[in-house]
This record gives sequence, C-alpha cells and structure tokens, in this order.
Amino acid sequence: MICSKGRAMKFNLAFYLMQLRKRLWVKPLIYCLLAVLASLLAMAADFAVFGRYLPDISPDTIETLLKIISSSMLAVATFAVGSMIASYASASDAATPRAFALVLADDVSQTALSSFIGAFIFSIVSIVTLKTGLYERGGLFVLFVLTLAIFGWVVLTFVRWVDNIARLGRLGTAIDKAEAAARNSMEQRRKNPWLGGVAKTGANALDGAAVYSPNIGYVQHIDMQGLQSLADEHDLRMMVETLPGTFVAPGRAVVLLGEGQKVDEELAARIARKFVIGDDRTFEEDPRFGLIVLSEIAARALSPAVNDAGTAIVIIGRFVRLFAGWAKALDDALPEARHDRIIVPALDLGEMFDDAFTVLARDGAGNVEAGIRLQKAFVSLSALGQADYIEQARRHARLALGRAETALTLPEDTERLRRIAGLLEP
Repeated sequence: MICSKGRAMKFNLAFYLMQLRKRLWVKPLIYCLLAVLASLLAMAADFAVFGRYLPDISPDTIETLLKIISSSMLAVATFAVGSMIASYASASDAATPRAFALVLADDVSQTALSSFIGAFIFSIVSIVTLKTGLYERGGLFVLFVLTLAIFGWVVLTFVRWVDNIARLGRLGTAIDKAEAAARNSMEQRRKNPWLGGVAKTGANALDGAAVYSPNIGYVQHIDMQGLQSLADEHDLRMMVETLPGTFVAPGRAVVLLGEGQKVDEELAARIARKFVIGDDRTFEEDPRFGLIVLSEIAARALSPAVNDAGTAIVIIGRFVRLFAGWAKALDDALPEARHDRIIVPALDLGEMFDDAFTVLARDGAGNVEAGIRLQKAFVSLSALGQADYIEQARRHARLALGRAETALTLPEDTERLRRIAGLLEP
C-alpha cells in the first residue's frame, strides 16, 4: 500500500471557475470593473468623427444625475446585504444548513447587489473624471446616455430583486432549489455514469496496490483526464475507489492499481492530487447530496418541534419525480469510455434510496399521513418496471412498514399501511 504525501492540490480549471462563481464577491467585483471601464470608455466618443455632431449636454445635468445615484446606491446596497443575510438565515433555519450554499448562489440576489455597487462605483468615477474636465462634447453625451441606462437598469433590477428576496427565505424556495440542484446533478451523471471511464464490473475490478490521499474530507471533483494522462504515461490501469461525495479518511484508498503494478511516492502524490477534497460536499458532481439535503428538510419538518407533515409529503413527491427521471437514463445508449485506463463504479441505487427514504421512514413512523404517501411512492417507483427499482421499493416498503407498526397506536392506521404495502408483494 502506498500513501501519497504533500497537500498540494491542482484544480481542474472548469471546476475551479464553477466554485469561484459561488463566491458572493466575484460578481460585484466584475460589475465594478465594468463600471470603471464604461466611465472611461465614454471619453472615446471625443475622438470619434461623429462626436462633434452629438447634442451638447451640460456637465451640471450629468453631475446632478450622478450625485443622485452615488448618494442612493450605497444605502441601497447596504440594505440589500442586510436583507440577503436575513433571507440566508431564514432559509438555513427553516430548511437545513446544507441548503445555505444553494441560497447563497441565488443569481438574482447576486446580480442585484452587483448592480447597486457597480452603479455606485460608476457614479464616483464619472464624477471625478467629469470634474477634471476630461470629457468634451461627444464624451459628455455618451456619459449622459450611460448614466440614464444605468439608472434604468438599477430601477428594474431593484424591482425584480424585491420580488425575489421576498421568496428567497421561504421553505418552499429552499426545497425548489435543492430539487433543482439534485436534478441537474443526476442528469449530468446519467449522461456520464462512469465519469468518462470504464464501467466497473466483477470481471474487471482491480485489487492491486492502493493510493491514499493525505487530505481528510469529501471528494468534490475527480480530474479524470489527469488520471488518464498519468496512466498513459506510466502504463497503468486504475480503479477509482472514491466517487464525488465520498468521505476520505486515513485507510480509505482513492485509487486501486492493477495487480503487480507499483508506483513510487512521487507518482502516488500526483495521482492523489487529481482528487479535489474539501471540507463539505457539493451539489454539482454529487447526485446523492441533493437527495440527502431534501431528506434533511423532511426530517426537520417531521420533528415534534415543527410537526409539519405536509412538507414531508411534498418532498416525497419530489423524490418520486427525481427517481423517475433517473430511471429514464437506463434506456439511453451507453456513452463511449474516453478514459479507457480508468475503471469507475456506478452510483448504487440502493444507497440512493437509503439517502432519500431512510430518514423519512424513521422520523415519519408515527405519522400515518406521511406513511401512506411514502408507501404510495414506493408503489409508483416499482411501477417503472425495472427490476432494481422493484427490489429497492419492496425493501424500503418493508422497512417503513416495520417502523410504522412499532410507532402507530391505532390498529386501523397500521392496517391501511399494510394494504398499500401489500401492492408491492410479488
């Protein structure tokens, strides 16, 4: 067994950009740079031939508009930040802390905050350049048009943002975002079930030397192209042991090599660096995480402190929709393996069912309404006609029924659940 050393991590560019996009400061920074650029580019009209034919705009008129924007945008931006923080806290409290990343990445709120800050920067830079007398007739007209355009954009953005912020902290919004994140991740995985590698089977499974990562945390991304390049370079075959979402700890290999193949410490470190490991799970490449977040929201709704069976029933319906969409992928043509030296296991349907339904069955055992909807969900999933779905639906129906039989006190309620669960019997 080989343990790689060092904590250097080489990010795949696309993954890095995706993670950077989630940062709240990135979009405001881009808007600020664009605002400065727009203010300075207005001077280019002075050098254009048509600049002398543009209407003559008084600098005082433009300065008045710019002062209105500068005096109001900073206050509006401060108000926006306070409202967004309150919505983030509300979403985390009402749903689950794991949903915070989804709410934080809300594009409408980021665009609104960026627009307010960008308009403020534009007004300040434009006032400074205006006072220094850098603009002539053409530049003044272009600056006037830009000021009106930015003012109109800010008004429209504010109206749109107010409507969005009123919904952002609601439980329903958090559920919608969690479902959308799970669906997007599942759709991407079903198009690429083995991450571009070779499907793991009993015949091609490797059991050679193991490569470990020095980092402890969750696998967020695997650089499959990087692994393939290393395998080609050193004539290796590799089998991925930790899919995105897996918790990597000492003793948990990230890669197994072919029998008889060996790597030195340096090569092992290079292999381990192809696995991006972080403190938290992410939604993009981890379909199971979206299911877990939805399940956590349902568990909180079923807690005695909340006692909201309706939310749990809504989430059960979302699970049925997600799993039905996942089942459609099984009929699609299998993609060609782009990384023929890398063996990758597929997601386990049983584990996905466990992520979604175990907590619901446990915490909803004493709630007959949630129990009935859960059993009906299993009947619906088994009706998809696929053997593995039927097997998992029957297994979880039995488990849910067993938990309900120990929690329900009224025999009639138990009998209702038994009748529905009986529809799954062979």
